[in-house]
Formats: sequence, C-alpha cells, structure tokens
Amino acid sequence: MSIHVVLVHPEIHWNTGNAGRTCLAAGATLHLIEPLGFSLNEREVKRAGLDYWQHVDLRVWPDWATFEQQLPSLGTPYFFSTKTTRQFWDAPMGSHESVVLVFGRETGGLPAELHERYSAQFVTMPMHSTHVRSLNLSTSVAIAAYEVLRQRSAIHAG
Repeated sequence: MSIHVVLVHPEIHWNTGNAGRTCLAAGATLHLIEPLGFSLNEREVKRAGLDYWQHVDLRVWPDWATFEQQLPSLGTPYFFSTKTTRQFWDAPMGSHESVVLVFGRETGGLPAELHERYSAQFVTMPMHSTHVRSLNLSTSVAIAAYEVLRQRSAIHAG
C-alpha cells in the first residue's frame, strides 16, 4: 500500500522540505516535477527536512509529460485544487492499493489542461473563511497524506 505525493513545479524550497519530512513520516514517496523554483541543493530545503532529507524517497522528473507516462503504474491519482467542489474526505483515497496525491505550484495551482483531462479526479479541502484563498502547500500535503492513512486505518479496523 503505497502513497505518492507529487509536487508539480513547486516554487518555495521550505514547502518542499516540509512536504518531504511529511512523506518520510507517512511512508510516502515524494515526486518533484521540474522546473523547480529553487535548487535541491539549497540549505533551506535540507533545513526544512531537518536531518531526514537524505532518507526521503525522492524522485525528480524533468517534466509533467514524462511523469504522466508513469502515472498509471503508480496508482489512482487525486488532484488537489481550490477550483473544484468535491471534498477530499469524500474521495475513497484509502481504498486503493496505491494512491497518487497531486499538488500544483504555490502561486498558481495545477494547469488548466490537467483540470480538463482529470476533472473527475479533482478534490478540494474546505475553507470556511473567504479571507483565505488556499492552504499552504506543505500543510495540504500533510492533511492529504494523513487522510489516506486515516481512511486505510478505518477500512482495516472495520
């Protein structure tokens, strides 16, 4: 039962470092789709991932097209966006043997063509304040990864 977290064109190094730490804690693989808005050698990424960064199961892809060719072999994808209405906890993410959680860049989210191609696989996280456009990327990764673990735990308990 695997979890894959995909960051498409992440822009902020500390978000990626924090997402990496969450992936390590949750037993997930972190996929980064280039171009990145930073260098993976920056000390901020390593600092955000603390001394665990070298243990993160990290895969870097040169572009979305290359990654997308492998997507069917990785698992059932769920794309996170503020531009949809299906709540993420209503999606059966934990019922799949392998799940792929896809997140867009901090300033623009996922490209429109992915919204069109994978519209049935898009989910959102509720935000009750109109003063908040979106949640922080690394926060969203943590919420989603642990929702998968929670759903799996509930399935195995019941």
